[in-house]
Amino acid sequence: MTEYTIRAGLKVDSALANMLERDVLSVLGRDVDAFWNGFAAALADFVPRNRALLAKRDAMQAQIDAWHSERRGQPHDPAAYKAFLTEIGYLVPEPGDFNIGTQNVDPEIATMAGPQLVVPIL
Repeated sequence: MTEYTIRAGLKVDSALANMLERDVLSVLGRDVDAFWNGFAAALADFVPRNRALLAKRDAMQAQIDAWHSERRGQPHDPAAYKAFLTEIGYLVPEPGDFNIGTQNVDPEIATMAGPQLVVPIL
């Protein structure tokens, strides 16, 4: 049976909490309470949005399932299917061109093209 412990108001698996605190945070010299408080704050920020996105995904999947059920046994119509997926928001227009800036990144990553993986030759 899994044992839980409370950290910053979160119910956390005791083995996970102990491993993080003993083998990760202490080794890195990080404050345990600051970590758990920050993690709880991050969850408070992201969990509602994640739940909303999952609900949206479920709604879209239900619409897609219904579309296929209504057309069972009929030949596939790619144009109609694409129009349907666009209508429900599953397909969106391709965005325009954009630039990505890099700051505080080594030149080997930011500007120098070429293989980056160094593998010893035996």
